Amino acid sequence: VQLQASGGGLVQAGGSLRLSCAASGRTFSNYFMGWFRQAPGKEREFVAVVSWSGGRTYYAGSVKGRFTISRDNAKNTVYLQMNSLKPEDTAVYYCAAYEGLELRYSQYQYNYWGQGTQVTVSS
Repeated sequence: VQLQASGGGLVQAGGSLRLSCAASGRTFSNYFMGWFRQAPGKEREFVAVVSWSGGRTYYAGSVKGRFTISRDNAKNTVYLQMNSLKPEDTAVYYCAAYEGLELRYSQYQYNYWGQGTQVTVSS
């Protein structure tokens, strides 16, 4: 499956952004979808994951309550709604996918990756 992330940009602290990740090539609804991020000088970290149906989600503690992951299988797209953004949310955000039965948060368990989209939050 090929993944294309979009929606990044520059936003002030407290603002919102919605990232999108469009999938193509294979049956989108077979895949669990996740978002990761990587800030300059830091390792890539898990942000959120959603099951193939959208019924199960899991978030990193740093974003829980502020970010929402969702998907539209009819549009082959997964979203990350980011509210109450903080400067520490600044990073390149990546979408990723895997086939499985359980929620995963390790990047090494994801098989497919999109290119990143830059999110910059100014203070």
